[in-house]
Amino acid sequence: MRDFTYIKYRKMLEAAISAGYHLAAYEDFVTGKTAGHPKVFILRHDADRMPGNALRMAQIETNLGVRGTYYFRVLESYEPAVMKAIVALGHELGYHYEDVTIAKGNLDEAYRLFIRHLAMFREFYPVSTICMHGSPMTQWDNRIIWKKFNYRDHGIIAEPYFDTDFSKFLYITDTGRGWNHQAVSVRDHVESPFNKRFSSTNDIIRHFEKDQLPSLIMQNIHPHRWNNNYLLWSRELVFQNMKNVIKYFLSQSRGKPDENY
Repeated sequence: MRDFTYIKYRKMLEAAISAGYHLAAYEDFVTGKTAGHPKVFILRHDADRMPGNALRMAQIETNLGVRGTYYFRVLESYEPAVMKAIVALGHELGYHYEDVTIAKGNLDEAYRLFIRHLAMFREFYPVSTICMHGSPMTQWDNRIIWKKFNYRDHGIIAEPYFDTDFSKFLYITDTGRGWNHQAVSVRDHVESPFNKRFSSTNDIIRHFEKDQLPSLIMQNIHPHRWNNNYLLWSRELVFQNMKNVIKYFLSQSRGKPDENY
């Protein structure tokens, strides 16, 4: 069976539930609502483009009785109807900020944009967490805005890359259309003793079934990479393989991610 389909995603979530994990939104973890659960699996989604795919994943999660977090960009994935539908299903909505990139490195302008864009997203949900967009094809790391400003001044309680103790987490990301494929990940890196590369979603499922994963897990799913439709699935596969070549050389040339912000 093909990987990176909605069918496969649902099977992974079902395996996590069967293994005793509480599947939760990021803000629920940050605010302590998951504290009574010995195993927690944070469902984070970076909706970079194709917002309808994010809605499809949100529907799958709602059908399983679980809640996730959906970070939308102001470019390419900003779709009010979809965001409203995801919120109506009970999920968290957050801002996938890229204001430094939009402002071409001007931090003061980026901050003005951040305030404006955050207000746009708060028309649909009381946004309390944000997450940077990697903008891998640009020179700017969007996190550098917080060297000069503070997101907590705007009621933001957490940003995953700053406010998560990844020494306690397994972090699994589908960046590059593989699992923890660091060679083609320009900025989506975390330091964790649990990190490992999985060969496929089936590999992750097997680890859940054998109880071989730590008690805290955060996923980073990009919904545009997932599809049941064969033509759309194939198009994404070809596009991502081409993009991975570029991202590989970028990741090699830019050095360690901590050097960039």
